[in-house]
Amino acid sequence: MWWFAAMHANLLLMAQRSKLDELDLPILDAGCGTGGVLSRLAVKYCRTPVFGLDLDLQACTRAATKSARPVCVGSVNDLPFANDALAGIFSADVLCHEGVDDHRALRQFHRCLSQKGRLILNVPAYSWMLSRHDIAVSNTRRYTATGLRRLLKAVGFRPVFVSYWNAVLFPLMVITRKLFPEGHGVGSDVELYPRSVEMLCRAATALETALLRRGVRLPFGGSILAIAVKGGGDRD
Repeated sequence: MWWFAAMHANLLLMAQRSKLDELDLPILDAGCGTGGVLSRLAVKYCRTPVFGLDLDLQACTRAATKSARPVCVGSVNDLPFANDALAGIFSADVLCHEGVDDHRALRQFHRCLSQKGRLILNVPAYSWMLSRHDIAVSNTRRYTATGLRRLLKAVGFRPVFVSYWNAVLFPLMVITRKLFPEGHGVGSDVELYPRSVEMLCRAATALETALLRRGVRLPFGGSILAIAVKGGGDRD
């Protein structure tokens, strides 16, 4: 599906920029779900310990099978890891979830990361975009780039890179979720579309990934991508 493919590509791009393997410590996918991101991290960091964590036991089992990496049951609100133990933490659309205290989770991420460790985040954008989609996927909050930077700094992180993405398709997202929400029932509109639509969406998001690779920060979009560092590092 185009949206997940784009998010995975963007997270891996942020991983490449972060040079996590240089710290010679494990990498965590915090809130790994069924292992979509984790399986890609396992390939990228084949010589580095990579593991996942999720609150749902069935999701953990599927993620472990898909990635061939260890996955533990646990909450991002109380990570079961030692201080300064991790080179990197990935968190893909987790801070926004019902049951997650985003301030507390970020403090846990900060505690568990080593000095110069990287936090790589993806979160949904704009509180005014809360809709039936968010209800369907248990999202209770969305963010702005400015608000996310402020939140990261409040717990001791230094934002290195923050950008919106899914900008090209964002007008369609607004139309389907806010102007004509009844047209898609009560569930999420993140679903498999006909091949022609899928290919157009993939082309649009691939263009954005190429811009992000060049360091371009997109001014708006349906999601926000961020890298933050614990300790030293350039500010965003």
